[in-house]
Amino acid sequence: MTIQELLKAVHDRGGSDLHLKAGRPPMIRLHGEILPVEGEKPLEIDDLTSYVYAVINSQQRSTLERDRELDFSFYLRGVARFRGNAFFQKGAVGAVFRLIPAEIPSIDSLGLAPILKELVTRRQGFFLVTGPTGSGKTTTLAALINHINSTQRVHIMTLEDPIEYVFEDKLSVINQREIGTDTHDFAQGLRRALRQDPDVILIGELRDPETMTTAMNAAETGHLVFGTLHTNDAKQSIDRIIDTFPPEQQNQIRMQLAKCLLGVVAQRLIRRVGGEGRLALQEIMINTSTVQKLIEDNKIGAIGKAIEDSAEYYKMQSFNQALLGLIARNAVTVEEALSYSPNPNDLRIRLQTEGIVGTSSAGPTPPGLRGAGGRP
Repeated sequence: MTIQELLKAVHDRGGSDLHLKAGRPPMIRLHGEILPVEGEKPLEIDDLTSYVYAVINSQQRSTLERDRELDFSFYLRGVARFRGNAFFQKGAVGAVFRLIPAEIPSIDSLGLAPILKELVTRRQGFFLVTGPTGSGKTTTLAALINHINSTQRVHIMTLEDPIEYVFEDKLSVINQREIGTDTHDFAQGLRRALRQDPDVILIGELRDPETMTTAMNAAETGHLVFGTLHTNDAKQSIDRIIDTFPPEQQNQIRMQLAKCLLGVVAQRLIRRVGGEGRLALQEIMINTSTVQKLIEDNKIGAIGKAIEDSAEYYKMQSFNQALLGLIARNAVTVEEALSYSPNPNDLRIRLQTEGIVGTSSAGPTPPGLRGAGGRP
């Protein structure tokens, strides 16, 4: 297959990623599992290099050869948009391509909590979407921005590396800027964005203290600011921001974050019953007066309990509360839920206490890619 045919196979077979490595056949991630493309031979170094060079331009090729890695995105005509990361390993080029669905999802289509619709109507604040790599952060953010675009007449500025979902203006005006192409870096792009009359700002990744400080300042001065972190939960996200700064600045940053933070959604993807597709498992924290006081008093370790105690009134939820709901709806198996729970023993006790039985087996993992359907 050509690289174009392989990428089309990812789309047609319901995969999410294409992995290319010298000495191995092309591999497609399907419902969380990496499987070889049937009938494909192990890739030679020259073939793999030609695959990568076929989808990047000369400037990107120079960057790859200089930096030994490259982030990029491109549109494959008639198929979909892809995000690519090319790199060198053991002296040879390797690459991973992620499929970006052409249709921007809605909050409802992703099965996200309705409270998120309310949160994105706020006029200002700092909102974080967090999770490990491959947890669906970009897709969730796209759904949130899409909701604003469909319901509010505002100016939305995005800073992305690279641009993944491409938005069309609806009620809002949206400008999408790519790092390295439209602006030098996140910090500079964010500083300039504040001079461009934005109402909503999306920062693809909070990488450094300057970007974090500018984001919080923007949130304090009348902007709704979205950002992402590679953290596992709300507590870790708050700690990460504070710990990014020198010790002498941390108290000031903690107080600023306590005042401007709107909420944190931490997520990961979990397999559905039967293994057909994945869905978002989310912890949702809203910065209530109780949470704000915990942050100010540096009692961040107590945030998890505050989330659970306020779940019914404020519509927050812990990971275990979310898992209980998914099990009760037979959306995920008990075994799968326990494997994703941050506290499996607590989840077992809750299942017994509430008399939730759930489904006990996910069924067999799909043996191959032929005829597979659904998308993570």
